[in-house]
Amino acid sequence: MQDKNQLVSMRNAFCCYYAVLGDVTEAAVRAGFSRGNALAEGIECLSSAHCRKKIARLREMMTDTGNVAAGLKRLAFGNCSDAVYLVFADELPPPEVIEKLDLFNVSEIKRVKGGGVEVKLFDRLKALEKLFELENAFADRNRAADLISALTSQPEDGDAVED
Repeated sequence: MQDKNQLVSMRNAFCCYYAVLGDVTEAAVRAGFSRGNALAEGIECLSSAHCRKKIARLREMMTDTGNVAAGLKRLAFGNCSDAVYLVFADELPPPEVIEKLDLFNVSEIKRVKGGGVEVKLFDRLKALEKLFELENAFADRNRAADLISALTSQPEDGDAVED
């Protein structure tokens, strides 16, 4: 059983990981909860209004309101060292090591004839392109909202237009 300070620390870490990852189980595991209880602990965290507010603030600070942009950022800028470790390991690591590996950037793993392993990673350039498109869409949406607001607002006394 964790003490109260440790539990508070793990829940705060969960909020941070969830804000970036958008996956309840993965965020809970990375925050230090056991894999067996990760989903339940993550849902417990999300049921707390305090955690939901913290996650919303974190996402706002990261200027990201959705999981799509967060995922694209992970693909574009994420670390691939765990995938490299897995490829060059002499033998398959134990399950408790594998479950801690960050393989988010891996799109495919397969054994090839002759005993080798092939690992394919997501295309970083494509992720950057999609992220750029998404950022432009957000900017265009804000410009459109500003235009609509300007067109529908009432003129102030000094701004009245004479016919």
